[in-house]
Amino acid sequence: MLFAHDTECGLTVTAALVNTAGPDREGLPDVAALDDFFTAHSWTGRHEHTEAELRSVRDLRPRLRRIWHADPDEVVAIVNGLLRESNALPQLIRHDDQPYHLHAVPRDAPLAIRMAVEAAMALADLVRSGELSRLRICDHPDCDNVLVDLSKNRSRRFCDAGCGNRAAVSAYRARKAATRS
Repeated sequence: MLFAHDTECGLTVTAALVNTAGPDREGLPDVAALDDFFTAHSWTGRHEHTEAELRSVRDLRPRLRRIWHADPDEVVAIVNGLLRESNALPQLIRHDDQPYHLHAVPRDAPLAIRMAVEAAMALADLVRSGELSRLRICDHPDCDNVLVDLSKNRSRRFCDAGCGNRAAVSAYRARKAATRS
């Protein structure tokens, strides 16, 4: 583990949230999809199951995506803004059989605020450790997904949408075609 467990979880879920929006796709088309995202990423606490909550979570995504394209000073400005706007007050918390970890807003805060603060706290750890280079865009030419490289050797190049497999199949087919020629 390179970072604290809650930092790694926060970074992973932030990338997953950003990747629910794309130029030709909507990964959170309705409240049921948000419910599935909430469950799949082990969110706890308040969840209203409403269109308003869905809109506020969708509205957060472009701001978080910007972090993958920003220079360190802009990342810091975004992170500080998210924390300030949410009135974040970091505290050590233990719940649901989890060890102590940081929460910066109450568990009954709106979901989009908790998501924003969770992302900001995890990104703050990246900034403090000088590891912003771990935030990457998928290397597959047809993909604009973001990823967080948590590998020890910093070698992750593809997102979780199967792009690594598609790249490997394409390379294999190209090698086979070259040997037939």
